[in-house]
Amino acid sequence: MASASFAPLRHRSFRLALISSFVSSSGTWMQSVAMGVYLQQTTHNAVWLGVLTLAAWLPSAVASPVGGALADRLSRERIIQASNLVMAVCATILATLYLTHHLQPIYAVILAIFEGFASAGSWASWQSLLRDLVETDEVLAAVSLSSAQFNLGRIVGPMLAGWVMGFGSAGWCFAINAATFYFVVIIYSMVRSRPRPATVVVGHLLDQIRHGAKTAWGVPGCRSPIVSVAVIAFMMSPFISFIPTMAIEVFHAGAAGTSSLVTAQGVGAVLGALVLPAIARRTTRLRVLEGSVAIFVLAVLGYALSPSLVIAVGLMVIVGATYIGTLTGLNSTVQLNAPTSERSRILSLYTMGLSVSYPLGAFLQSFFVHRFGLRPVTLLSAGAMLVILILTRLFVPRFVSVMGEARAA
Repeated sequence: MASASFAPLRHRSFRLALISSFVSSSGTWMQSVAMGVYLQQTTHNAVWLGVLTLAAWLPSAVASPVGGALADRLSRERIIQASNLVMAVCATILATLYLTHHLQPIYAVILAIFEGFASAGSWASWQSLLRDLVETDEVLAAVSLSSAQFNLGRIVGPMLAGWVMGFGSAGWCFAINAATFYFVVIIYSMVRSRPRPATVVVGHLLDQIRHGAKTAWGVPGCRSPIVSVAVIAFMMSPFISFIPTMAIEVFHAGAAGTSSLVTAQGVGAVLGALVLPAIARRTTRLRVLEGSVAIFVLAVLGYALSPSLVIAVGLMVIVGATYIGTLTGLNSTVQLNAPTSERSRILSLYTMGLSVSYPLGAFLQSFFVHRFGLRPVTLLSAGAMLVILILTRLFVPRFVSVMGEARAA
């Protein structure tokens, strides 16, 4: 089973791209932790954390479709290099401001906006490049490995951040993150993807984005996963934002409890990303996707009802594994159904569905959490998601079945 999960690593360019992504992911998580510490210690106001989250995520509403359109017209490797160079400059400015004692929260937010635009553009190209680095039957494993490296960075990055801040300061975390972006720029000069058919450009960039959206809606194997990821991100993904609330307010476990839950999710995600593709080879991709979604929702329900931190940590491993199984399954479905000439634009819509719905869902749920508490809000959202899954399976089975097909051309 393991050989199927690691099969994409036999391709040199995929290995190089994955290594550079892991290094960058680790640096990004280092900066994320260090920035949270800086803002909390400087302002003692959690609103700044919410503002920073919106600043970092919402640019994808514009940058994802634009980046997808550009990735269908230009070299994806060069777009990734250019985007990472912009992020490297932003992180360098951030580190310089901090180390020279000139950094202010508003500067961090402004830099996060620029970095958010560049990150969304880079992600649009990386998502669509994956399929050109591996064979068709290795796409699910490639997407899973990509998710695994990101979540492994979620484990490694915060650990390194704690060590660096212990011996230095948050500024050095920002500087290391800048170095990881420069590393990506260098590595991608050695990445080579399969030649793809020349894209005939018709109309302006906005016309191309509209055409990509029209195509995505007209292809059931693309429409279903894009709608699914938007709904799941809005209703279920906010559990990530409220992990500190669960640890501190519900279990009274402080920072140690928060770290335990975050680490458990990361461990589960890595395990799921490595094991689930092999299971899909033995069964079917659709069966693994359906199972992941169902178990994910049930695990979140159990997590909301957990009587102790130990049980919550155990359930969080399952949540992490099935959540990554859900996202990689939906992503792979888009990869395998999107027409080659418009793959980047369609994948950018998938990314936008995730990266816009998640912060909006977390923002709206936060008001109810403040008013009624975390447990009832999590139970209500997961319960509603379970009802949606059952009704969809009973009355719109075609919405689900099309995600087991692969019709790209």
